[in-house]
Amino acid sequence: MILRTNMPSTIATESGEKTLAQWPAPTPAGATLFDLASEKNLVCPLYQCRVLLSPQELWEKFPLTEPAAQTVMKGRWGIERILDGVDRRKFLVVGPCSIHDPVAAIEYAWKLKQLADSVADKLLVVMRVYLEKPRTVLGWKGLINDPDLDGSCQIEKGLEMARALCLQILEMGLPVATEVLSCVAVPYISDLLCWAAIGARTVESQIHREMASGLRVPVGLKNRTDGNIQVALQAIQAVRAPQGFLGIDGQGRACFVRSGGNPYSHLVLRGGGGQVHSDPSVIGGVRSQLEELQLPANIVVDCSHGNSNKDHRKQKEVFCRLVELMAAGERALVGLMLESNLFEGSQPIPSRREELKYGVSVTDKCLGWEETEELILGAYKLLPQM
Repeated sequence: MILRTNMPSTIATESGEKTLAQWPAPTPAGATLFDLASEKNLVCPLYQCRVLLSPQELWEKFPLTEPAAQTVMKGRWGIERILDGVDRRKFLVVGPCSIHDPVAAIEYAWKLKQLADSVADKLLVVMRVYLEKPRTVLGWKGLINDPDLDGSCQIEKGLEMARALCLQILEMGLPVATEVLSCVAVPYISDLLCWAAIGARTVESQIHREMASGLRVPVGLKNRTDGNIQVALQAIQAVRAPQGFLGIDGQGRACFVRSGGNPYSHLVLRGGGGQVHSDPSVIGGVRSQLEELQLPANIVVDCSHGNSNKDHRKQKEVFCRLVELMAAGERALVGLMLESNLFEGSQPIPSRREELKYGVSVTDKCLGWEETEELILGAYKLLPQM
């Protein structure tokens, strides 16, 4: 298909008109985008374009079962009631920084499910199942993008693994949370989510705000990596409003989407730029800002990242301080996030898959399971009966 024909003979520039013959990279007459791809020209080169299965095909291959659907409904409803102030419990989003090994993820989920059941009258525990990872420069982009951890980017395999894993966790009765990063990937798994995050690197992105406005799931919007909270407050206002935007339908076709706005969008404070957002004075100040904007005073704090100065061991200190604040009656503080895995720390991705350490993160360093369990049980003891 010809994507680019009938090029103009001249192009207007700040220094006047230039003919294509004077342009740094002349364009052959009648050239297509794919013709140009082999030239250092006006478009970026395309090395490969591979058609993937559609969202509908993936839904049919890995259908939403009745037990999984019940978990999704209960998880969303529970978080919505907490955000509405009807349910006085708090919610926790706990789990690995990223998922790279579904077997280890299932083991972690079984442990977390048992713990979640034991604290359910005070805490709603949601498993952090992060399937995509934003990178500041380069690096492994997550299970969906590169399930084999070797740069081969077998995305269709990654989508299948991601959906199958989420279904298994949901069928245990454990709600699932993730960061939504690729707007194209979202339709493949959005029906499985109980909570979603818009990350610090994408919170300012219009397309992510539009996407979040159309998700039928509570969405937490993080402050920017430099610590800027104002951008996240603006994002909440945008996400709560109806939006019209480009999307894809169940058949994978480009389509126009009209969203109704997401009333359950809320703020996630993660620190950054040398700022720590877990202090009571910061929480109180942000609560006042939300009230001034006539937004629900709902705040979730991520105990990792800037709030722990990127030291995973300091998550414990941050978590305990915030639980004490909750116990003292800070109603605006509705939830906390922890990065936790079966075993503490992290590891680089080795060249040989068999050298991977089981249950250890390949992205940010995490707390180990024993410490995670200790923290959650400690929070349960400290928080008042609801």
